[in-house]
Amino acid sequence: MPNRIIITGGPGSGKTSLISFLSENGFQCQHEISREVILEAQKEGIDQLFLTDPILFSEKLLQGRLKQFNDIHHFKKTAIFYDRGLPDITAYLDYTGVNYPDEFKNFCQNNRYDSIFLLPPWKEIYIQDNERYESFAESEKIHHFLLKAYKNYGYKVIEVPFDTLTNRMQFIKTRLAHQF
Repeated sequence: MPNRIIITGGPGSGKTSLISFLSENGFQCQHEISREVILEAQKEGIDQLFLTDPILFSEKLLQGRLKQFNDIHHFKKTAIFYDRGLPDITAYLDYTGVNYPDEFKNFCQNNRYDSIFLLPPWKEIYIQDNERYESFAESEKIHHFLLKAYKNYGYKVIEVPFDTLTNRMQFIKTRLAHQF
């Protein structure tokens, strides 16, 4: 079974660009699904589902991320990179202060990843858009909630330094070579 590797970070940390770069360089990747959930809700007339109904939004993310987690049989290589993981869901709910069912935590405990790479907030590349409504200050707070969530689930979190996509990829490859 391939190693499951999370690339996570707050909004505007370069996470999605890094996942795309990894994919372009031959790595197997599962891409972020939250934008799909947001766009689907917008088609139904809900501008920001996470703000309107954070539990429903999170349930949709949970379903999608569990599908990604379990749908690995067609992958042939030894590693799969995920743009966010299950603990991101509880981190965001904790950030907002919303109470949520214990099953969210249970899914995080029972579906384990092999490595966690966290990208810190990066002011120079931060841009708000229709799906990214958080300010940079909020992105910094989310970063701390992500770090706390993954640590609370017992993960060792590796912070990826600011750098070019090539150097960030090399940093991750080097760290993974020491782990496996």
